[in-house]
Amino acid sequence: MKVATTTSHSIPKLMCPGGENGIIISTKYLNRTVNVDKSAMTITVEPGATLRQLINASAAAGLALPYAPYWWGLTVGGMLGTGAHGSTLWGLGSAVHDYVIQIRIVTPAGPDEGYAKVRTLRNGDPELNAARVSLGVLGVISQVTLQLQPLFKRSITYVQKNDSDFGDQASTFGRQHEFADFTWYPSQHKVVYRIDDRVPSNTTGNGLYDFMGFRSTPSLFLALIRTAEETQESIRDAVGKCINGGITTSILTNAAYGLTNDGSMFKGYPVVGYNNRLQSSGSCLDSPQDGLITACPWDPRVKGLYYFQNGFSIGLSKVTDFIQDVQKLVALQPRALCGVDLYDGFLIRYVTASSAYLGKQEDALDFDITYYRSKDPMAPRLYEDILEEIEQMAVIKYGGLPHWGKNRNLAFVGAINKYQNATEFLKVKQLYDPLGLFSNEWTDQILGIKDGITLMKDGCALEGLCICSQDSHCAPQKGYFCRPGKVYTDARVCTRLSS
Repeated sequence: MKVATTTSHSIPKLMCPGGENGIIISTKYLNRTVNVDKSAMTITVEPGATLRQLINASAAAGLALPYAPYWWGLTVGGMLGTGAHGSTLWGLGSAVHDYVIQIRIVTPAGPDEGYAKVRTLRNGDPELNAARVSLGVLGVISQVTLQLQPLFKRSITYVQKNDSDFGDQASTFGRQHEFADFTWYPSQHKVVYRIDDRVPSNTTGNGLYDFMGFRSTPSLFLALIRTAEETQESIRDAVGKCINGGITTSILTNAAYGLTNDGSMFKGYPVVGYNNRLQSSGSCLDSPQDGLITACPWDPRVKGLYYFQNGFSIGLSKVTDFIQDVQKLVALQPRALCGVDLYDGFLIRYVTASSAYLGKQEDALDFDITYYRSKDPMAPRLYEDILEEIEQMAVIKYGGLPHWGKNRNLAFVGAINKYQNATEFLKVKQLYDPLGLFSNEWTDQILGIKDGITLMKDGCALEGLCICSQDSHCAPQKGYFCRPGKVYTDARVCTRLSS
């Protein structure tokens, strides 16, 4: 069984019910705001409530969830299932689950308890640390209470710089600005610094963030963009991708990424406004009912974006070396990462160590890398070896933690062993759901209960399904790859890109 909403999805098979007889439990109508307590500064919502509902209900009471993911179409249950977060090193950190002070969860039970048991977990209860990032395998969350703060204003300025000293800056910039993040364009040697801090509430400004990538877009335009990239991939047109990537970056930069000073026009930095108007967006959720003439860019009902997304966090003590390794790859192949610019580069956000058993283990930088995926799983991507080298370095060389709701299979190989309280999480899972009714094959694999995260078959490396050791009999022509640093694609050549 899996709990889902009308818009639920995950890049790996986290959301899939098992086999042919799996059951989906919908939270479509379990989406109310149950209570807002102004004096205690708390809000209680049901799991199907979206982040947008949570933000708006809090703001209506003069309160704020200080840090949140940038896409407001996520549900509260989904955020707790995957460990979703914003960006900060301040306060309790950027993860939504670290502001949870109470969870009500329904778990399986025997006939003497009516086959279901309602558990209420509060601050101080060790089992709450399992439920805060649950992967959906403990039961059905029915209510969540979060600790809020008084509503406040922020001031945002984006500054573009050369990335020559980015590795050194990345480990310290988050201590200087509360909501700092980065957008990195390695092939262009550019990085955009987000200077974002609280300001007094009497500071003039009513800014709004309506991120351009989350806006409703004409379906014809989406089809043209996708067709152009498919063509560039098929003819190996790296130069064309670099040109289009530069154009995309210029459009976003000149439009301040969707920021406006008053809700309608961008007149210059800084953009000042209330937290609820700047922290998250997703106006394409309000796309008109126009027969899909317009849609969210990734809507599967139209020919739009189709991509892989790597998401991993690397500890601040290691992040400088990782960034410099990526820069070395760019020096070897200057056009290799132009395709990432079409998806707005590397989004890099700060995360903090969490008490959640499956939360972040240390203060870190979280990297989101989105890039082209072919509809043909046997078709190699342009400069695939570079992207896979980055992916392998992140999770193997630097011990990066994968985002539970993103990534390809290989990122999860041995991942559970990187969590010091993984055993405690599995104890709670066994207590709450001993029959594994809320687990599927995928969750058993990533939790180390079963083998099979990787799958050896023709072309498996092209989809990130396989990984093998140096002494394995890997066939380059079949799309297998070996680690560390060796990547095989259909070019039938293994090139050592870095040590």
